[in-house]
Amino acid sequence: MTPFAGIRVLLVEDEGAVAMLIEEMLEELGCTVVASVPRLAQAREKADTLEVDLAILDVNLAGERVFPVADILRARNVPFLFSTGYGVSGLPADFAQCPVLHKPFSENELQLKIALTLKS
Repeated sequence: MTPFAGIRVLLVEDEGAVAMLIEEMLEELGCTVVASVPRLAQAREKADTLEVDLAILDVNLAGERVFPVADILRARNVPFLFSTGYGVSGLPADFAQCPVLHKPFSENELQLKIALTLKS
């Protein structure tokens, strides 16, 4: 059995090739990618309406910051983690304690961050 069988994930990533790679990793871990969206407006709508267990949020979406999506998810008590090349220093203070995947990352790193995110 895969470690995260049945976990429903919202993926917010603006780079198509990176999104496909992350989707493949998630599927290998047993997750179901409910939606994969590249832009802030789509991400806000999905975060507000979809039933998901976890969200993975790229911090920079074509020049727009993903934090309004994180606010929606936080208000709905949906666990999320950030995916970024900027590191923790690129996060506002109110998100500084959130799990961060540093790009590029391996499937093992993704698995560890998902486990950490779902535990908190």
